[in-house]
Amino acid sequence: MIDRAGLAEFLRRRREALQPEDVGLPRGQRRRTGGLRREEVAALCHMSVDYYARLERERGPQPSEQMLASIAQGLHLSLAERDHVFRLAGHQAPPRGSGSDHVSPGMLRILDRLGDTPAEIVTELGETLRQTSLGMALVGDASRFTGPTRSIGYRWFTDPQARDLHPVEDHAFYSRMYVSGLRGVAALRGRRSRAAELAGLLAATSEEFRVLWEAHEVGVRPPGVKRYLHPVVGRLDLNCQVLLDPDQSHSLLVYTADPGTESHDKLRLLAVVGTPSPG
Repeated sequence: MIDRAGLAEFLRRRREALQPEDVGLPRGQRRRTGGLRREEVAALCHMSVDYYARLERERGPQPSEQMLASIAQGLHLSLAERDHVFRLAGHQAPPRGSGSDHVSPGMLRILDRLGDTPAEIVTELGETLRQTSLGMALVGDASRFTGPTRSIGYRWFTDPQARDLHPVEDHAFYSRMYVSGLRGVAALRGRRSRAAELAGLLAATSEEFRVLWEAHEVGVRPPGVKRYLHPVVGRLDLNCQVLLDPDQSHSLLVYTADPGTESHDKLRLLAVVGTPSPG
């Protein structure tokens, strides 16, 4: 059963405790509110201001699990706080660990400060959870996919357009890398895991995947420098730094170019060009 009063009070306290800079928003010169405004939280949670306001006023329908997950991310809740808000709303708390899409507040704070850098947060299956605007400009909105296609490894073997972002001469290596990575995750998580399920789907779909899977190759690591073919600015050679959240098995990938290089100049241009059209 939903605890409307408890949920409303918790949401108000969390909103008032956050400052705009905590969530990557500008403070502005004429700010009277001590914490975030309701409209700011609603935007962060991808919902209407009216819907969120009704929750704080102990009104409206019982929020769905999807809505609560959006609220938990928008308010940068910890896992304990996320679980608490689910229980207040009358739902069972979602599972933690490798199957969770909830990004830790610390990782979100880092991502919020990378506005001028291509960056993304991904799961161990290569599912994009969050991107910076320049990350979207580089590869498109990778968070728009659903089902198995959320995984870049799955798209690599099932959607020819997924390979357009990399030079043809790199394709064979990326195929080996994605298969190797999926095999490692499947071994770690077990035969009933999402990784094993994804491998089964790909084996039934892609001959290339089947051949590589049967080779049992493991330990193929991503290259230190990734080569991209952007439809507008052309080729970019980007370094990739990785920050791992071991509790959630999420990785923050940050892409940079060496100063003074052509790729560095193209990244600046990319910030102006914007996001490529979805494939």
